[in-house]
Amino acid sequence: MSAGREDGVAGWFSFLAAFWRLAGPWWRSRERWSAVTLTAALVLLTALQVGVAIALNIWNLRFFDAVEQKALDRFLTLIGVFAVIVVANVVITTSHLSIKRRIQVDWRRWLTRQVTQEWMGGGRHHTLTYAPGRHDNPDGRIAEDVRIATEYAIDIGHSALYSTMLLASFIDILWQVSGVLTVDLRGRAVGIPGHMVWIALIYSAAGAWIALRLGLPLTRAANRRQAAEADFRFGMAHARAHSLSIALMRGEPDERRRFLRLFHGAFRAWNGQTAALRRFFYYMASWPLLNQIFPILIAAPRYISGGITLGVLMQSAQAFGQVVAALSWPIDNLAKAAEWRASCERVEGLASALRSLRAEPGTPGRLDVVPAGDCLELRGVVLRSPDGLALSDPIDLAVQPGERVMIDGDSTACGRLFRATAGLWPWGGGRILLPAGGAVQFMPEHPYLGPGRLRDVIAYPDPAQGYGPLRLARALESAGLARLADRIDDVAQWDQVFSLADRQRLGFARAFLRRPTWAVLHDAATALEPEDEQELVARLVQEMPELALVILGHRPHVSALVDRTVLLRPAPSTSAA
Repeated sequence: MSAGREDGVAGWFSFLAAFWRLAGPWWRSRERWSAVTLTAALVLLTALQVGVAIALNIWNLRFFDAVEQKALDRFLTLIGVFAVIVVANVVITTSHLSIKRRIQVDWRRWLTRQVTQEWMGGGRHHTLTYAPGRHDNPDGRIAEDVRIATEYAIDIGHSALYSTMLLASFIDILWQVSGVLTVDLRGRAVGIPGHMVWIALIYSAAGAWIALRLGLPLTRAANRRQAAEADFRFGMAHARAHSLSIALMRGEPDERRRFLRLFHGAFRAWNGQTAALRRFFYYMASWPLLNQIFPILIAAPRYISGGITLGVLMQSAQAFGQVVAALSWPIDNLAKAAEWRASCERVEGLASALRSLRAEPGTPGRLDVVPAGDCLELRGVVLRSPDGLALSDPIDLAVQPGERVMIDGDSTACGRLFRATAGLWPWGGGRILLPAGGAVQFMPEHPYLGPGRLRDVIAYPDPAQGYGPLRLARALESAGLARLADRIDDVAQWDQVFSLADRQRLGFARAFLRRPTWAVLHDAATALEPEDEQELVARLVQEMPELALVILGHRPHVSALVDRTVLLRPAPSTSAA
């Protein structure tokens, strides 16, 4: 399922198959009994809706016959019958609405959970930013496109089922009330049974063909608009996330210009969709009006000639209208189907990209990262860019428990190796074996600080309840942040409160708090003075003598604290560039 697929019948079948592979497993999940029960109830209520339409058609026949015959007793009785039909319709329609919305929200919840687990699992939310392909704005795809994909699927599916049942029911009624139309062909009388059925088929086919020709560009226009709107939202959110840096650089004018460029893209996409809709609605504006009068025009000559009663005329007109309405389902749902397909393709594009990042061990062109043994080992590790460009020469290395090693060399390759060791850079070759018995703490240049209480930020991602105030205070003191010990219950947006240096010290405080047996650092103290960085690393070694430490990057002022230094060489093509 992709935006580039053809819009013909084959393209739609291919799209539906891909959508079912993505979202259909809900009916086979742990929620399958609820899903199947609700779906069966929806089908039953849809059949009852068709039953109401049939009852109303029969009522039309008898009511207008009573009016034509001036039969007051039947007239009054049929008013009572109409009241019963109305009450039944209200009960069925409201029940149908409740069931339909329950299916929509349950299906959306399940699919949101599935995609979110893929996105927020194994660091794929980070790796995805480097992966090739169109999977931008994953948050918008999950929050909005999943909603449209599931809600519209139920709406379109229900209307298709209702139209099919309606067609099957009323085509028989229309055939019966049409009778036989006699046509004189060169002096020979030819009878056409069910002539109104044939007229309805031809009428609907002609309308559908015109509408489809006018409406096919809606899919591409809807997709372009949604992508442009998502880019605009993401640009605003990105600026909000980096508001401090923008304010310090006085970059607001440039950001405003960027917002306007993004909005102009959304504006152009809106106008493109408007143009596609305008062409489509030229036809749609006349079609409903013609539907109201056309069936009466077709049946009226038989009534005027005395061939049918007024009741049969009204019944024929209504049956004709129901058949045409059922056959017009593609026309009525084309715009919605276009928007639905565009959202489904965006969700599937994200899901496909995430699946590609979750490759099995041994996949060609992928680094294998597995927990095995009692040391951290690199076996023939070659780092590559997502497009296959080599970033480093092969590296072999084994770090034993309690050993301290520095990997010096090319800054880009060191950064990629840090991500690869954490399982966040799958592009390359070889194997990375992590120690199976001990957790590895990865310490980046920019530690994540979420909003909330400071004690929760320090303990992240562990629950703060597992660490007492005294232990938290000792960790802060070891990291050079003793002044914060009295603020552990304060609530703030800490990534905006602290400087980068303090954020990096908080990253060290987490290590002092959790006391891991393995730690991998990459530019974890670059914002500190060299002597402060040396003091922090020395304190790690002193307080956790069993700690195995891997320092990635050129950090000469801490080289005296490591047992050995290994050089990570860039690939020849990379260094030449």
